[in-house]
Amino acid sequence: MQGHHLFEYAVIRVVPRVEREEFLNVGVVLYCRQQNFLRMMYALDEQRLHAFSPGLDIAELKTYLMAFEHICNGDKEGGPIARLDVASRFRWLTAMRSTVVQTSRVHPGLCGNPQQALARLFEQLVL
Repeated sequence: MQGHHLFEYAVIRVVPRVEREEFLNVGVVLYCRQQNFLRMMYALDEQRLHAFSPGLDIAELKTYLMAFEHICNGDKEGGPIARLDVASRFRWLTAMRSTVVQTSRVHPGLCGNPQQALARLFEQLVL
């Protein structure tokens, strides 16, 4: 398929109490090797998060998501992981973990424009 590129994405989730495995989708991270593209989009509905988990520290959550974004973008604020190549950063971000910020399994897709695919997935899976 000309003009279509394979991409991989994962949903970014907030898991306030890991032992309960309950989560809210807050973002999407998308990687497209052919376009050397790695970006994320996220949004926090603080009212919904407080209703879901009244004790959740929103400021701390924002710090975690900003670190996730720095790594995704390859910013120096992201530390040594942010200096890795794009594919390695995506694999690190989507590795299974037991923390407040987690990702779903990685899913594939095809797109002509990775930024548009990211926006579409964000709208469908988060908003």
